[in-house]
Amino acid sequence: QVQLVESGGGLVQAGDSLRLSCAASTRTFSTYVVGWFRQAPGKEREFVAAIRWNGITTSYADSVKGRFTISRDNGKNAVYLQMNSLKPEDTAVYYCASAVRIRVAITSRSEYEYWGQGTQVTVAS
Repeated sequence: QVQLVESGGGLVQAGDSLRLSCAASTRTFSTYVVGWFRQAPGKEREFVAAIRWNGITTSYADSVKGRFTISRDNGKNAVYLQMNSLKPEDTAVYYCASAVRIRVAITSRSEYEYWGQGTQVTVAS
């Protein structure tokens, strides 16, 4: 069982930055794919970004490409999401999730076995 805890959310103004963190309870986390997803009120949970175990291979949703950066520190069992140039449409609960391996699509929620409880990000216009 892997426990994931997100932190770093908050209320910011459009154009501001936030850095989300995802801390894991197990060292094997360093071998997992980790993704960030978000869910806005009344909408489905959607893929934001993901990073493979090597910390080099990353994927991003088109809506955040160029503004968000995912990174990881395997020594600290942590993954980060640096969010710059935030927009009101980025407002959502952000979740981190981990996958032992990706079978089909790194962007698919069904690939991820473990999820955190989420952290709220609110961007005011």
